[in-house]
Amino acid sequence: EMVRALTVFGRDDAPHGHAEVALENVELDESALVLGEGRGFEIAQARLGPGRIHHCMRAVGMAARCYDLMLERSLTRRTFGKLLWEHGMAQLAIAESKSDLECARLLTLNCAADIDERGARGARDSIASIKVTVPELTGRVADRAVQVFGGAGVSDDFPLARILAGLRTLRIADGPDDVHRRTVAAVEAKKAVKRLGLTFERSRL
Repeated sequence: EMVRALTVFGRDDAPHGHAEVALENVELDESALVLGEGRGFEIAQARLGPGRIHHCMRAVGMAARCYDLMLERSLTRRTFGKLLWEHGMAQLAIAESKSDLECARLLTLNCAADIDERGARGARDSIASIKVTVPELTGRVADRAVQVFGGAGVSDDFPLARILAGLRTLRIADGPDDVHRRTVAAVEAKKAVKRLGLTFERSRL
């Protein structure tokens, strides 16, 4: 039973968002078991790994849209007798956003190549890394676009506010940033232990 549709940053996220549901008097037998007992986490990870790169691909696309709108606004809007792009603030926003967008795009492409080569399990460090870094990079692009647009940027006249909320939410969806940072750190530590010929208790890595 659906109890209620949930909002994101005060916005109605239906029909693509999430809802609070109540499961009452649900009975399952052995025929409902998927893959095998105790293998639920394995099932989840098989889907979440490739799914995370899809999130990042969409994030790059949304940030590119924000960047294009930022450029258009900067080249058509005037303040203090000059086009926006002629002001230092807008120039900085454009330059830094271009770099962030390219970094996000290349990290995502590199991760996709890594998955092709090593599979989702073998590339879990790359997947975890982009799940943290790409939303941060693309979120900065969206935030700068909002700033360039001023009050219009937080209105519903443009998609910037919704994109910014979506990119911020992405830092929680499919696991918060801190969990993915822990994965990256653990994988890197294991690589270093092997390279340096060190030995540690398995539980410590």
